[in-house]
Amino acid sequence: MEQRVIEFFNGSIEATMSAGEGLVLPLVESASVIVEALLGEGRLFTCGNGLSSTLASTFSYCLLNPYRIERPGFPAMCLSVDGVTGTGITQQANFSELYSRQLRALARSGDILALFSNGSNSGNLVQAVRTAHDRDLTVIAFTGARDADISALLTGEDVELRVENEDPYRIQETQLLSVFCLCELIEQQLFGG
Repeated sequence: MEQRVIEFFNGSIEATMSAGEGLVLPLVESASVIVEALLGEGRLFTCGNGLSSTLASTFSYCLLNPYRIERPGFPAMCLSVDGVTGTGITQQANFSELYSRQLRALARSGDILALFSNGSNSGNLVQAVRTAHDRDLTVIAFTGARDADISALLTGEDVELRVENEDPYRIQETQLLSVFCLCELIEQQLFGG
């Protein structure tokens, strides 16, 4: 059992190291896009399904609250956390409208949608990208190797942080590290340090 634990940690380290170099430029670009939006009174909406919703929630939390330094909160909202809204939308419409309906009601030009997928290529995330573009939002997509439908919708204004891995848990580990890195870059750009 001890060897299995060591193998598990080594697998995580290898997956993170493998993805790291490919994420440097998208992370820097994402931080710049978010900072520009925040300075222009833009807001950030996040979403994801299943465990990816925890990443979306974590990102919103880290922006609403001080991450490393004491600072005012940034306008960030996770679309994945309200059970009443989520079940109501899926009851009245369907699952593919879960995030797009909220974006149509809340988002405006200049806002950002950060979505998280671990390679599931879910229809509601695909629809969220379409709606974000209809509302003139920039999309920051945290994706995995199997998210071809999401990737195909992204434009030159969008940023994709793609983890080329088939294991959804390894993808999410790397995405969580990317969220923390991104929060640090945002605070550094806005407040120095």
